[in-house]
Amino acid sequence: MKNGKVIVVGNEKGGTGKSTLAMHLIVWFLRHGKSVSSVDLDGRQGTLSHYIQNRVAYSETHGISLGLPEHLSVSVRDYATTEERETDEKTFSGTIEQLRRENDIVIIDTPGSDGALFRTAHETADILISPINDSLLDLDVLAKVEPESLTVKAPGRYAQTVWRARQKRAAEHRPQMQWFVVRNRVMHVATRNEKVMWKLLTALGGRIGFTPLAGLGERIIYRELFLKGLTLLDLGGKNGAAKLSAAHLAARQELRGILAALGEDVSPLTNPQNDLKKQG
Repeated sequence: MKNGKVIVVGNEKGGTGKSTLAMHLIVWFLRHGKSVSSVDLDGRQGTLSHYIQNRVAYSETHGISLGLPEHLSVSVRDYATTEERETDEKTFSGTIEQLRRENDIVIIDTPGSDGALFRTAHETADILISPINDSLLDLDVLAKVEPESLTVKAPGRYAQTVWRARQKRAAEHRPQMQWFVVRNRVMHVATRNEKVMWKLLTALGGRIGFTPLAGLGERIIYRELFLKGLTLLDLGGKNGAAKLSAAHLAARQELRGILAALGEDVSPLTNPQNDLKKQG
């Protein structure tokens, strides 16, 4: 029986690149021989589910074998009663524990809004990765900032959600999660905003217990890859789905930084046994 690691990609903001990052993590672990289960907790919008569907379609159209996770899409009930909500939480928690026993890695992509299953997912996380747009507006979910001095006044609502998840894990004598806040959609030109964001995240991270990371830049290639169901890790090499450009290489370096922070060996970045093979 396995005791897989649960990685939750979560934030209470939409449009921060959660599904893009989740898909890259999925493919990374698959290419390194891990059994992976993915959970799309935003079944209504289903961005991660659509990403995986696009991957299946690309594989079939081009005769390429692409690694795929065991995938589950979860839809939250509308107007659930207290009893129904409690039942759903218990069922979801049991499902994640079952997936943990069957896989090396379980990756949960959460919606950009709070909810019962959203909170349950955070309570299961061994590793929490919170992408945030490189904007002072998006920082609000993590902290209340004093506008004149640009100093942190108090944790924001999402930080409080994570704190409660940590409290529950502690009460159940479970190891504490590692929490990383990833600055996504970073512009490629240094700005005052970038310096302020890094200063605030560093201060807040020390205060409430997360590690800030430079994330993925603002690149159109991620939209193109989504439509094909591909990731940066699928590109290049003898059997790659497409050639690597300079932008792809730069983006890979950004991904390398995130993976290294998670404790992954990123040298070389891709598995020598490339799993992109032409189907007979």
